[in-house]
Amino acid sequence: MATSILILRIFEQEFGFKTNERVDITLGHSLGEFAALVAGGYLSFPDALKLVRKRAEVMSQCTREASEKDGGHFGMIALVCESEAHMQSLITGIYEFLELSSSNYKNDSNDDVPAVEQVLIANINSKNQIVLSGSIERMQTLLTNLRQFGGHDPRAVRLKSDSPFHSPLMKPAQEMMKRLLYKEKKDGSDIVTWPGIMPCISNVSGRPFGNKAQLKDLLARSCVETVQWWRSIRYLHEDEKVKRYVGIGPGMVGRNLVGKEVGMKGAVKGGGVWGITSPQDMEEVVRALDDTETVEDE
Repeated sequence: MATSILILRIFEQEFGFKTNERVDITLGHSLGEFAALVAGGYLSFPDALKLVRKRAEVMSQCTREASEKDGGHFGMIALVCESEAHMQSLITGIYEFLELSSSNYKNDSNDDVPAVEQVLIANINSKNQIVLSGSIERMQTLLTNLRQFGGHDPRAVRLKSDSPFHSPLMKPAQEMMKRLLYKEKKDGSDIVTWPGIMPCISNVSGRPFGNKAQLKDLLARSCVETVQWWRSIRYLHEDEKVKRYVGIGPGMVGRNLVGKEVGMKGAVKGGGVWGITSPQDMEEVVRALDDTETVEDE
């Protein structure tokens, strides 16, 4: 998160990029949602850093306590399918398996299910990629079931994470985030500024935050709920008719996920998808934005 904002500030100061004039909407994937909220004027950089640090501490504690209490290993596994049709069927199969497997407990709440049994779809990233989060053993059982009885054979890749982010195990992090977001600052002000300088898309809803209370609620819920990235990009592409996307921060995963949906050169004339990870990228992006802005004005 800090790296993304640092790159943005350099982009603004050294290249004269005016975020409030040239950016219409912000969004960020998972942890990147905090950077999007800073860029959009909803959170100050120091407050966002504090929230991210506390969030990370509690999430780490959640994983450690679950492992000590129930044993086993936790993490995340990405699943890649052949097509959108396969993905929709796979998601249905996953929900059916998880619902059936939890039927022996008192109710549908994950509160009654031991941590070792908890699995959730953490991210729906694109039309053919999702990420599971929770118990590694439980996810392996789920994959075996899907392959043997569901007719699915997605490519599975374990991610480099020992924590099950965006899963019910992170409930304490959600509760902590909600307390911090609703707590007054020392000077009596609110940690969230509303409105921001531009709309910001929620990871949970895949739509712009509608008001301050909703922002706080959804940002806290993002600790335990699915990141609706694909829904977010489709909303921007189909409803808002966004033509140009700029990803800021280390790595190109976000840019590639957007490009997979709309095409790296955009779906229409004057469009495009770019990523900024270095000063050289900044020069190229400024030039590309200037060029495509001229095309849009024709």
